Amino acid sequence: MKTALVLGAGGFIGGAMCKRLKKEGYWVRGVDLKNHEFINMDEVVDEFIVGDLRDNDLVSRIIFAPNQHSLGDYKNSFDEVYQFAADMGGAEFVFTGMNDADIMHNSALVNLNIAKHALEKSVKRVFYSSSACMYPEYNQKDPANPLCSEESAYPAQPDSEYGWEKLFSERMFMAFAKNHKLDVRIGRYHNIFGPEGTWRGGREKAPAALCRKVAEASDGQSIEVWGPGLQTRSFLYIDECLEATTRLMRHKDFKGPVNIGSEEMVSINDLATMAIKASKKNLSIHNIQGDVFEIKYGFPCPIGVMGRNSDNTLIRRKLKWDYEMPLESGLQLTYDWIESQVKNYKGEN
Repeated sequence: MKTALVLGAGGFIGGAMCKRLKKEGYWVRGVDLKNHEFINMDEVVDEFIVGDLRDNDLVSRIIFAPNQHSLGDYKNSFDEVYQFAADMGGAEFVFTGMNDADIMHNSALVNLNIAKHALEKSVKRVFYSSSACMYPEYNQKDPANPLCSEESAYPAQPDSEYGWEKLFSERMFMAFAKNHKLDVRIGRYHNIFGPEGTWRGGREKAPAALCRKVAEASDGQSIEVWGPGLQTRSFLYIDECLEATTRLMRHKDFKGPVNIGSEEMVSINDLATMAIKASKKNLSIHNIQGDVFEIKYGFPCPIGVMGRNSDNTLIRRKLKWDYEMPLESGLQLTYDWIESQVKNYKGEN
């Protein structure tokens, strides 16, 4: 029986990865600062620990794996460690500037602890979840022609402190690989979405936020879209993300960094239109930005770069992987789940 440690297991991608690994027959330990919002982790992992990965002593304890012949004997090295834990969220959390210090301090401290103890405990392989937010802002000003190929990362100029921290942690893990032979794999995620992710509270990503707004609206109303709606992005469904991640993790030679995303680029207004179509409602879109936005919300409109799209040339060549699910299909599944959450939430209140 192989063993896996999933850090950030209480989050969207981490929780989904726990379920996949258990189905593959792994012994799985999940660790997070909080329980998962929508998954009973005791049912999908062998052990779930609520703990703060900024705590050096905690990381030292949880990074030991059990002996498969004596599950009470925690002296083995994990076969796979997946590092998803980060202080992060959607545009409101990342791009307003109000959380920059926490984003950088908390995530960097977690990654420093993990790299140190993964090396000391001879972990066999570590996956680090980086982000497309580390790509330079100057290559993402044209909504129709963003440049996000892996080699375009330098000279560095991310558009947020979240992106700078991701870039720092990439380089830190790569330095451990170079100097100490820690086997590290790095994937740069491009907007992963799907059911069982945060959909309210300020940390939700664009697909979840738009699906929530549509689910809460009645026929004839409009939904609010932040910014001009012309900014472009690509979005990858969670199941496809997990497949690409495990392929990278288990590849004999290729280590990344590599993009893990879709090349189906759409504008945010197009994404909103897809969410409306999924609902079968008669709704319109109201874009809010500039002074009107700032007066209403008390901070500048957080739209990020004007264009971003995954370039999958490298991952297709190295891992023989490509996305299969159209955005519209994934968004329909996500909308249906969020609509049920909205109805349940209203019923409880």
